[in-house]
Amino acid sequence: MNYTRFVTTIAALLGLLVAGQAAALPSDREQPIHIQADSAELDERKGTAVYRGDVVITQGTLKITGDTVTVRQLPGGEIESFTSVGQPAYYEQIPDVDKELVQAYGITIEYFARDNRIVITDQAKVVQTDNTFRGEKITYHTINETIHAERAPAGSVTREEPRVQMVIQPRNKQDAQEQEQP
Repeated sequence: MNYTRFVTTIAALLGLLVAGQAAALPSDREQPIHIQADSAELDERKGTAVYRGDVVITQGTLKITGDTVTVRQLPGGEIESFTSVGQPAYYEQIPDVDKELVQAYGITIEYFARDNRIVITDQAKVVQTDNTFRGEKITYHTINETIHAERAPAGSVTREEPRVQMVIQPRNKQDAQEQEQP
């Protein structure tokens, strides 16, 4: 493997992870990135890196897993996206110091760096503090922590789930009282 390509790809992956953590724990950005995979294929001309075989990427509280993870760069070296495919693919991160862990599962998880958006497709599920969202397709915006769940295009999922399912836990009375106080 060409050392220059390896360094370029690692630098690009670092850029992706750091850019995607604008709403993450501040200490995550300062942590080293760890990548484990059975194989890595880097194509500098196409701006892609493909990691295969029980892929695990971690940096601080961020964790991405999948059977295959593909990282795409724009011509200037800026990260465009990553796609994790698995049975299921998995994403987790603590979004901020006072927030609980966010977990996402799905056959495909795509992360779009420019707009800090994660799209989970096929058996999609997002969990945070016992609140659960399920559906064929879920879009999670990491900056403002909003979720949009909907049907995926016909024929694009392995298991149809015609309705979105949500479980939203009631607020603790003490939490509600604390928020009402000035």
